[in-house]
Amino acid sequence: MQPVAIVVSLTLTLVAVAMFARAAARMVAVIALGAPDRSRSDQPARRWVSMLTETVGHTRMLQWTKVGVAHWFVFVGFGALFFTLVTAYGQIFSPSFTLPLIGHWVVFEWGTELIAWATLLGIAVLIGIRLANLPAKLGRASRFTGSTMWQGYFVEWVIVVVALCVLSLRGLEYALARHSGWSVHYPLTWFIGTAFSGASTSAIGTAIVTIAAVKIAVSMTWFLVLALNLTMGVAWHRFLVFVNVWFRRDARGGTALGRLEPIRVNGEPVDLSTIEDLDEDAALGAGKIEDFSWKGLLDFSTCTECGRCQSQCPAWNTGKPLSPKLVVLALREHLYAKAPALLAARAGGVGSATGAAAETGGAGDEADGVPAVDFGPEVAAELSRPLVGDPQEGGVIDPEALWACTTCGACVQQCPVDIEHVDHIVSMRRHQVLLESAYPSELGGLFKNLEKAGNPWGVPARDRMAWAEGLDFPVKVVGEDVSDLSEVEWLFWVGCAGAFEDRAKKTTRAVAELLHTAGVSFAVLGTAETCTGDPARRSGNEFLFQMLAAQAAETLSEAMATKVVATCAHCFNTLANEYAELGVTLEVVHHTQLLNRLVRDGRLTPVAPVAPGLPLAPGGGGLPLAPAPGAAPGASGLGLAPAPAPAPGAITYHDPCYIGRHNGVYSPPRELIGALPGVELREMPRSFERSFCCGAGGARMWMEEQVGTRINATRTAEAVATGARQIAVACPFCRVMLSDGLTAAQAEGSAPTETSVVDVAQLLLEAVRRSDPGGPGGPVEPVAVG
Repeated sequence: MQPVAIVVSLTLTLVAVAMFARAAARMVAVIALGAPDRSRSDQPARRWVSMLTETVGHTRMLQWTKVGVAHWFVFVGFGALFFTLVTAYGQIFSPSFTLPLIGHWVVFEWGTELIAWATLLGIAVLIGIRLANLPAKLGRASRFTGSTMWQGYFVEWVIVVVALCVLSLRGLEYALARHSGWSVHYPLTWFIGTAFSGASTSAIGTAIVTIAAVKIAVSMTWFLVLALNLTMGVAWHRFLVFVNVWFRRDARGGTALGRLEPIRVNGEPVDLSTIEDLDEDAALGAGKIEDFSWKGLLDFSTCTECGRCQSQCPAWNTGKPLSPKLVVLALREHLYAKAPALLAARAGGVGSATGAAAETGGAGDEADGVPAVDFGPEVAAELSRPLVGDPQEGGVIDPEALWACTTCGACVQQCPVDIEHVDHIVSMRRHQVLLESAYPSELGGLFKNLEKAGNPWGVPARDRMAWAEGLDFPVKVVGEDVSDLSEVEWLFWVGCAGAFEDRAKKTTRAVAELLHTAGVSFAVLGTAETCTGDPARRSGNEFLFQMLAAQAAETLSEAMATKVVATCAHCFNTLANEYAELGVTLEVVHHTQLLNRLVRDGRLTPVAPVAPGLPLAPGGGGLPLAPAPGAAPGASGLGLAPAPAPAPGAITYHDPCYIGRHNGVYSPPRELIGALPGVELREMPRSFERSFCCGAGGARMWMEEQVGTRINATRTAEAVATGARQIAVACPFCRVMLSDGLTAAQAEGSAPTETSVVDVAQLLLEAVRRSDPGGPGGPVEPVAVG
């Protein structure tokens, strides 16, 4: 038995290690096919700290506590139990072999057994979770829908067998040493050893050699399977996650949210000043798989198929074809299927093998600089596939999926290996808009309005101050009432919605009145204000964004803006995170942050009871609710029975994606609500980091929802189900979407007519208006809620 174990183990090891090394080298070569990106290596010390914190500390994994804890033990076991593999190689030669120096060290022995048991328990928990969430049982509700299930099973059972081998070997070592009873050297496996106490030394030795050989064979088989499956992210991520996290966008450890990455050509950002210098065939956005940066290709290779992103995606959860996971998996499969031709082209010194290889049925053409290699029909088929196109016609990414994204960032926030889904989706959108002119028809009107009128609604700039009509105090305008912003403390950025959308105007007026009441000096830009460019950038029209942003940046610079308060979450995000690219550095706060500060400082005093219910503003151009898949004709998909009357004083708060996930503003709105007397804050099941999108982001505000249930209908149902009288929002886009959803739900009787959607600023203003500044009440200190 021993000679066979030695020969088989060593032969298998040589083959597995050689093939794994070759596969790893090929993977590096494939990832290097991506476009250059030189923004990923700044602040190396910070990157090391954030990488080790996230990987060793499992900070992202622990967002799902049970899964995170179980995975941490498996993660630790993968590294720490490597020493038991080394021991196994010695044991196939000598059953009594132990590692020099540490083999009989009590600390090492205790650690080995603790980790082995913890790894076995951890993987058992993960197997149970997978089995409880099988796609065959749950369909789209399973986060594993679309994952390659056999790969997950394979990895899990390899871990089970390895852990069992480690524990069995420890028990046999106990028996070989002829111990009896508990031993300090075998604290958690002695009872296994007692089962072999009657066996001969020869039999125990043979068992050790056999199990050690099994352990080696299983471990090497794992390496062989990886070597043969470069797209097996559920296993490869064990190596790639450290690299992917180190090269994350934010060296300090933040997620790839907030700002969007600019278009890069040859690794350098492109804007309106440099576009004329580009070659005619320069890639703007991603039109081919090799147009993604090398970091993008690393992202695709690292995906573990865990489906956390999918489980949180508002599009997927409302019956649409978009799943962030499935997008990444499709891109990964396409990348590695196309890689032979791409690598041949790179070796031949040309930029792309697509044209030459496609014309020759998969064979390169030496005349074009591509080696004359027959790549086969599969590779030829991949070369002819459009990156974005109808799947029935060979497209890799369905346009319906591409344009269903709301850029809410739930996928990025949830991903345990730091994949930058939103950047990749927007990159494909950019190519579709800028080079293919292939985008939803509704966006044509949006682009036209932005270009001609400087706002999505196409309203003339002269109407930008209409919201201030009827206020009992003057609103200062830069260039009219003040020469520049050095004469006041704050620039109040009204935003297009705040200036033109009827419901958002109420928020604008409320904020202005609260600032005036608090004695805060502020001014607005009036007719000089234009769109920040958010809807253009997130829908892929990067150069329209550049035009709008350049105009706004020039206005801000001329006005000497330094401190800005914004009511629109999208304006807030763009001004705070993206205008630095244009040389404009601002202190930008959301209106809930500034108002919360004013309440804390006693400059606003909400002491009176909140009104029973603020009226819901009529109108708003809402779209009819689409039925859920399989719903009866005429059904809205809300899934609610007629709701009972809401509780007086009960308020639920909806986290806007662009101040929440994208910028981490969660407490100020809740503290403001908590400062209102007689209010009970009721959280929706999905809130804070896991808040469900309203459906308006990513320029979806101006696009129809043709498939599945409307996102705003689903979110409205969650809000109504809390029994709250008022649904508080902090973004005009959210207000429009939830108001439309509520109106439709009320029309069909699934939401109480007393329920309304209001901005947090309106709730505060109602309380402040009823207060008596000269009375004995005094200010109410805000309290953290939730």
